Amino acid sequence: MAHALVEKLGFQLNLVLQNAILHLYASCGNIRDAYLVFDNMPQRDIVTWNTMITQLVKSGDINSAYEMFLQMPERNVRSWTAIISGFVQCGKPKEAIELFSKMEEVGLRPNEVTVVAVLAACADIGTLDLGIRIHEYSDKSGFKKNIHISNTLIDMYIKCGCLDAAHRVFDGMKERTIFSWSAMIQGLAIHGKANEALELFFEMIQTGMKPNGVTFIGLLNACSHMGLINEGREFFSSMTRDYRIVPSIEHYGCMVDLLSRAGLLEEARDFIEEMPIKPNAAVWGALLGGCKVHKNIEMAELAMRHLHELDPLNDGYYVVLANIYSEAKKWEDAARVRKLMREKGLKKTIAWSSVTVKGAVHEFVAGDETHHHSEEIYSMWNELLVHMRSKGYVPNTSVVLLDVEEEEKESVLFRHSEKLALVFGLISSPAGQTIRIFKNLRVCEDCHASFKLISEIVDREIVVRDRNRFHSFKDGSCSCRDYW
Repeated sequence: MAHALVEKLGFQLNLVLQNAILHLYASCGNIRDAYLVFDNMPQRDIVTWNTMITQLVKSGDINSAYEMFLQMPERNVRSWTAIISGFVQCGKPKEAIELFSKMEEVGLRPNEVTVVAVLAACADIGTLDLGIRIHEYSDKSGFKKNIHISNTLIDMYIKCGCLDAAHRVFDGMKERTIFSWSAMIQGLAIHGKANEALELFFEMIQTGMKPNGVTFIGLLNACSHMGLINEGREFFSSMTRDYRIVPSIEHYGCMVDLLSRAGLLEEARDFIEEMPIKPNAAVWGALLGGCKVHKNIEMAELAMRHLHELDPLNDGYYVVLANIYSEAKKWEDAARVRKLMREKGLKKTIAWSSVTVKGAVHEFVAGDETHHHSEEIYSMWNELLVHMRSKGYVPNTSVVLLDVEEEEKESVLFRHSEKLALVFGLISSPAGQTIRIFKNLRVCEDCHASFKLISEIVDREIVVRDRNRFHSFKDGSCSCRDYW
């Protein structure tokens, strides 16, 4: 009606009114009519373009938003920030960081919203160097009191494996939200600091801050990673009893993970069957993971029957089951599962690991010989191997789930992606510098044992972030205390 009135009164040339109408359509989700208004506007300014881009990002259409961004005759910080935020929101952190670099090249200074978006992108892919630089810029720009930035900094440092830095940000906050507390609790949890996570929770309660569902996910994860079964049960009961928080599917999944890791597989199964809500694939997947740790074929087959119905195209579950069969030397059953994967058109997710050296991210896959330092990497590994064997290292070839000779298994084992990433980090960084590695899958048992020894041999801290948690190797031991 307002649009019709503008047209009737002949205000089509009033850019402020036209922008207001455009914003009205776009913010109401009527992108089609917003496009019509945009296309028929006799003149446009930067507000016009930013309005369309912002609403396209909010609607999840990042491709159209980026195309429009490229067509803009001029751009301001808001234009760049909208697209950077959009890339982060749709799971494209690399593109977000690349675009931020271009924004810096044209001489624009990021605002507080830009800082939050870029820090979130750094958290997603572990770009610590850029995250530190943005943190320094934020402080110099007077953004230190921005709680949203502080919360994002905590999240970024945690996900980059810098727990101490996250704690410094947290401790320096004059005002904290439930997000601040929950993020710190979850960070301590995934870094194997269960007791510290629980202590922080009780400190939070003493301040009068009430926990939410996310807080309890962090607490349950802390209990799961360290095998605190009774504490986990108590926290799960406390949610409803003390805080009237109805457990979500994520909380049930955490409890199944807690019980399964501890080897209480029958209790985990009973817990699932008694759930008041329908268990999803993640819940049954947690039970399957416990079956692999404790080598329970019968329970694994039960979990897989449910997973086959709930998430039939997830290659990871089939791989876990095949590995359980292989570890039990049931080669025919393992082959049957792999054949089923081929029939479904499923391919095993390729394991990769990355390490950042001098601001550049280097990715490796198992057996990688494409890196320009491959010769040095393998030579250095052979040197490390001599020292490792002198300390009692024996290759754990049981993790190589192939029916081949032991010598060939060792060759495969020594070329795991995380080992290659570690050695490259060692030869490319100064002595004493912490090596930070990111792996897309769970770190294997042999690499875990190797990294403990290597951390002692080279006198360096090695931080590995895998699909589930962080492992901090130092002086021959790991923060997980071998419970993982």
